[in-house]
Amino acid sequence: MKKWLGFLLICVLAVFSVEAQQKRIVVAQDGSGDHATIQGALDAIPAFPNDRIEIHIKNGTYREKLVVSSWKTKISFIGEDRDKTIIVWNDYSGKGKINTFTSYTVLVQGNEFQAENLTFQNDAGPVGQAVALHVEADRCVFRNCRILGDQDTLYAGVDNSRQYYVNCYIEGTTDFIFGPATAVFENCTIHCKKNSYITAASTPQNQPFGFVFLNCKITTAVPEATKVYLGRPWRPYAQTVFLNSELGPHILPEGWHNWNKPDAEKTALYAEYKSTGPGAAIEKRVAWSKQLSRKEAKKYKPELVLAGDDKWNPTK
Repeated sequence: MKKWLGFLLICVLAVFSVEAQQKRIVVAQDGSGDHATIQGALDAIPAFPNDRIEIHIKNGTYREKLVVSSWKTKISFIGEDRDKTIIVWNDYSGKGKINTFTSYTVLVQGNEFQAENLTFQNDAGPVGQAVALHVEADRCVFRNCRILGDQDTLYAGVDNSRQYYVNCYIEGTTDFIFGPATAVFENCTIHCKKNSYITAASTPQNQPFGFVFLNCKITTAVPEATKVYLGRPWRPYAQTVFLNSELGPHILPEGWHNWNKPDAEKTALYAEYKSTGPGAAIEKRVAWSKQLSRKEAKKYKPELVLAGDDKWNPTK
């Protein structure tokens, strides 16, 4: 009887051990982990897991084009070191049948995706639209990540997608943060590599918020970038707001561009609150932009912008 009880106990412990291993997968190129590629780790995860599964990625340059599919929910990518854990690919619009929306290095479609301490990069260079990170999922969080590219670096895609970027570094050239999602960038460094436009929002008409930059620092690659706009409207109801952000000298006094769409001036919401730095020429901004009041600025807290019907609060 004792032997059978002992056998059953071993089986139970083995089951729990397997479950624990499934919740934490290690990727290492030297073969010391569970998988040598991130794709291998993703393939091993069942559809719609009940619990969050963490993929711990050891330092290395992973040249992979990845899709976190819609049935791979609650996935976390956790890098060993932000600057040394790099996911990179080099597709771009016009390369074969590739277009802007298929040029990504990483495409996230699975809800509740999270990433920490790693780099997403498209190293195609200045060849046109070349997306590093394309996010379509809802309730996604990126902490201490680098997102590197040139034109169209980050596509915050699809209506009603909610995305939170905190302590991240994002760089690019033309419209390098673009799309229709509701996205909050908090304590991020936004780095401009040439004269162009930082954002190109396409916020849907009935969506309460678009892009919100809180306590960010807008830097430049001098002398390549000396004339940069904060944004221009990809679609008529574009929304982009900068609050308590430090703007470098490369930000043009007018601040915003209408993309040669005069009608968009009546529908787009481009606003600032307490911008600082040499690029904060508030009195010279285009007349159709807005300076928020203190009361108006209060509604741009991450937990309010990203709440939605389910009261999601990614800051907890």
